[in-house]
Amino acid sequence: MKIIKNSKEAMHHIRVKLYPSYLSHKKGTYIAKTNNEEVLDIEKICSAIISRGEFTGKSETLADYVKLFLNETVNQLCGGFAVSTGFYTIYPSIGGTFDSVNDSRNKKKNPVGFKFRVLAPLRKLTESIEIDVTEVAEVNAYIDEYLDCDENQVNSVLIPGNLFTILGNKIKITGDNPECGVYFVPVDDPGGAIKATRIAENNNIRITGIVPAGVNANCRVEIRTQFNGSAITLQRAPYIIKSDFILEAA
Repeated sequence: MKIIKNSKEAMHHIRVKLYPSYLSHKKGTYIAKTNNEEVLDIEKICSAIISRGEFTGKSETLADYVKLFLNETVNQLCGGFAVSTGFYTIYPSIGGTFDSVNDSRNKKKNPVGFKFRVLAPLRKLTESIEIDVTEVAEVNAYIDEYLDCDENQVNSVLIPGNLFTILGNKIKITGDNPECGVYFVPVDDPGGAIKATRIAENNNIRITGIVPAGVNANCRVEIRTQFNGSAITLQRAPYIIKSDFILEAA
């Protein structure tokens, strides 16, 4: 679909489900979440362009052009340049501090990252988006966000050794079953799940810890717990709370 400058003419719809809010204990309060089960790759987006007749060549050719553009974009970003697409800007950033001009870079102390800034045209388009609430999700416990505290990235990267925070509802790790804990489960090899052994904060809505070594694949987050909302009684066996997003291994 072509972007129409007059936002009143371009109407988009986002379908969401309502989930119990972990931000407030007020009865009847919900937060809206989109369905993130599928991530559209270059080929699928190019196929959508072809199906709308906006490119008359082959889908494979278009995908090759897009990949060339993205590869060069990454090349320029790694050279220290910010890149603007007109809808958003990506720019490199250096974390940590330096003691002097003679101080050499420490990879852990001074990580290189990339930040994303939305520009006015994309912000303007949000005015044309309608939110369609489909239903109240039948779930009590859920994972809403995974924050990489070192990279300040939400629901995106997975880096061993980094501090993480998980936000959600009824996610507290409770129970004497050894299976209870936070796991990083490879999408292509669920049997290779790795348990986080360094957990700090652990309560109903927030868990913090350190990403374990050995995590090197794209993963979902799983919380396995016997918690049922009560400090007195527990579930007989652990149940699993899965993230609906996938973390990309760095």
